[in-house]
Parts: sequence; structure tokens; C-alpha cells
Amino acid sequence: MLRSSPPEDKRGPPLPSPMNTDTAATAVATPPTDSILAPAYRTTTIGMVVLVALLAFEALAVAAAMPTVATALDGLRLYALAFGGTLATSVVGMTAAGRWIDRSGPARPMWWGLACFVLGLLLAGFATRMGMLVAGRLLQGLGSGAISVALYVMVGRYYPEALRPRVFAAFSAGWVVPSMIGPALSGLIVQHLGWRWVFLAVPLLAVPAALMLRPALAHRAVPGATPREDGRGNVVGWAVGASLATLLLYFGGQQHGTVALACMGVAVVALLVCGRRLLPAGTLQLRRGLPSVIALRGVAASAFFACEAYLPLLLQRERGLSPSWAGAVLSLGALGWFSGSWLQGHQNRGWSRQQLLRVGTVLMVVGIAATLAVLYAVVPLALSLVGWALTGFGMGMIYASLSVLTLALSPPHEQGANASALQLSEALCVATSLAVSGALFALFLEHAPHTGYVLCLAITLGLAVLASVVARRV
Repeated sequence: MLRSSPPEDKRGPPLPSPMNTDTAATAVATPPTDSILAPAYRTTTIGMVVLVALLAFEALAVAAAMPTVATALDGLRLYALAFGGTLATSVVGMTAAGRWIDRSGPARPMWWGLACFVLGLLLAGFATRMGMLVAGRLLQGLGSGAISVALYVMVGRYYPEALRPRVFAAFSAGWVVPSMIGPALSGLIVQHLGWRWVFLAVPLLAVPAALMLRPALAHRAVPGATPREDGRGNVVGWAVGASLATLLLYFGGQQHGTVALACMGVAVVALLVCGRRLLPAGTLQLRRGLPSVIALRGVAASAFFACEAYLPLLLQRERGLSPSWAGAVLSLGALGWFSGSWLQGHQNRGWSRQQLLRVGTVLMVVGIAATLAVLYAVVPLALSLVGWALTGFGMGMIYASLSVLTLALSPPHEQGANASALQLSEALCVATSLAVSGALFALFLEHAPHTGYVLCLAITLGLAVLASVVARRV
């Protein structure tokens, strides 16, 4: 997908030396407050949310601009790699940053991640050929992966436990706004300023936002904490393996027949082998506790994003909606996501994280089932719209709650590795579900497109049901 300092340090709230590094998480030694915008946290909160929003804008805006970019650089053959490569290298960035943070704190991984992200944007913005742009995108993925893990650990190291749900709700807002305006803004930039400014404008805001985090990043690693050896060997090497498997998965999804099956089969097996080494022990077996938290992030995200990928196409081809109206439907899911995330951070009914997860996953099952009704012309379109908003609402409750639980269940010296695992689970599961469902859809596209829709969206419903089962094991 967040040390210690003198008591009178005016750069930001100091962190106490933990009495026991095996406790759940460190808290910040500051006077009680119920606001993430209190003077002690305001600068850090704003800086982090701006960075999250820029990462989201970059992903969404580039997706909207890429057809123009590929045409201008005569690089349609590398079109898919420009997207899949970013996800693949983010796996390496997340893994390396997680271990680095546990050894020395989030400061250095954050700055190195920012350097890679900005350099990648500049390389892509000044690209004269498609290969140069792809290289820039690979660097962007490496940097964004490191930044996202560093931000998660910062939440755990800098904010008291009571405020963490609200910080993650603010992160959701940082994603919702770009999802609402990012594609349209990207189109205006491409039309009036040129496609290069989609890449070149982001560093102008990313660097100042990151500098706002300097006081919080001044805190070093938890004193006396040593990352636990888990016997998994060179995790960065396994991350590179997972990255290559992800690329092979994307490549296989664009092939046909036996070649596609062979590539995707090898890729899925490789991802399982590498995932077993990269994720906490017991994650693939859905062991109770932290392993199920990590697994649930991947399963729930796969259900949501796989459904989101096919919903606009379904609305346009089967219900005759224009691209703009189909996009507006997706905005309902984004607004629902933010609403669910806000609720989990501000609810005063005393619901536990486990209760929020169980309710959220049930809402996703009901919401996706209602959304699937759009497949049948006799069902009013409004039912599917409500269903997608409900799906987003449930996802908002789940997503932020899993982030909070991961920090709460992690000793301070393992927050980096576990925050990395949380985001790795999402990245690997979403890539797999999209590639498999995409290949399945392509198989039926010419002769039985309706069957293709039914099978792909049935997969998302099955994943949502699985998420509701896993939620009871957290």
C-alpha cells in the first residue's frame, strides 16, 4: 500500500522507547487528541494524504493518457508492459522497503522510493521512444511500492492507535478524489498541454509533499528492535521471482490457445511458490490471526477490482450506456468506498475490527450479487447501481480495518515486513484474478460474450463469498 527522539523535540510528536518490542505496536507520546489535523499531526497528515492522492492520480491519469502516448511513440506492442511492468516492480519495491524499514526505520526507504518515483516520472515525461517510457514506468513502480509501505509504517510509528483508523480513512479520501477527477483531468492535460505533462506535473507536488514528512521521518527505528529471521532466505530474490511471474501472467493473458494456458499456468505456480516465501507463514492456509488478515486483503481486493474491471464494459455493451455514464457508475463505488472507510474511522458504537470485517464482507457479497443483476435486461439498472455503491461501502470498511489490524498485530520491528506483506497480497491476488478472468473472457468474447460476462463476474462473487469466510478467521 507507515525511534526515539528527545522529549522536547519540536519537530513532531516523540515516540517512547518500547518496554517490550514484542508488544502489538508503539504509540506516540503526545497528549490525547481525537483529530489527525491537530497541530501535532497536521503537517504529517497533509503530506501523507497528498502523496497518496498523487500516487492514485498518477495511476489513473496515465491509464487515460496511455493510448495517446503509445500512438505518439509508436509503441503499441509495449502497451501492456507499460501497465503490467509498474505492478511487477512495485512488488520488489514493497518487499525491499519492508525489510529495510524494520532494520533502520522508514526514512531512507521513503527518500529512495521518492527518488525512484520522481526519476521514473521524468524519464517517462521526456521519453523519445516507447522503451524509454517503459523504463520510466518500471522505476515508478519500484518507487511507489517503497513509498506505500513507508507510509503505512509511519502511521504505526507516529500516530496513537486510536487515530490510525482515521488516518486510513483519510488515505481512502486521497484515492477517491483522483478516481473522480483523474481521468477527466488527464484528458484535459493531454488535449491542452500535451501528454508529457501527465508525468512531469506530478513531481512538482510530490517533492514538497514528501518534505512535509521530514519531522516525522526524523524518528529512527525502534531502539533495540532487530527484525526476526524467518528462514525464508533472500526475500528480495523471491520478490524478483514474483515480479517476473506477474509479467509472465500479463503476457500469457494476451496470448491464445495452448501458449496462453502454458504461460499462465507457469506464472500462477511461480506466484504461489514466491508468495509462500514472501507472505507470513500460514497465509495461503488461511491460518487464524495475522495470516488471515493478510489473505483477506488479497481476496477482497480481487473481488472488488475484478468486478470493477468488467462493469464499464458490461454497462456499455449490454445496457447501451455511454462511456461517461459508465464511468459515473464507477464513481458510485468510489464514493461508497470512502463512506465505508469514514464510518470505520468515526463509528462510536464500539464495533470491533472483526465485526467491521464481517459486516463489510457480507455487504460486498450482497452488493456484487445485485451488481451482477445488470446481466439481465429485465432487472432495473438502478438495482445494479445501488449494488455497486454497496460493494464499495463494504470494501471501504474492510480495507481500512485490515490496515489497522495489521499494525495492531505486528511487533514494532515487524511492521515493515507485515505492511509489505499486506500490500503484496493485494498486488499478487489482483494481478492473478484479472489475468485469469481476462483470459476466460477472451475465450468466449467472439462466440458467447454473455457467457464470458457471467463466468468472469461469477468469479468475483465467489471471491466475495470466500472473503466473508476468511473474515471469520481474523
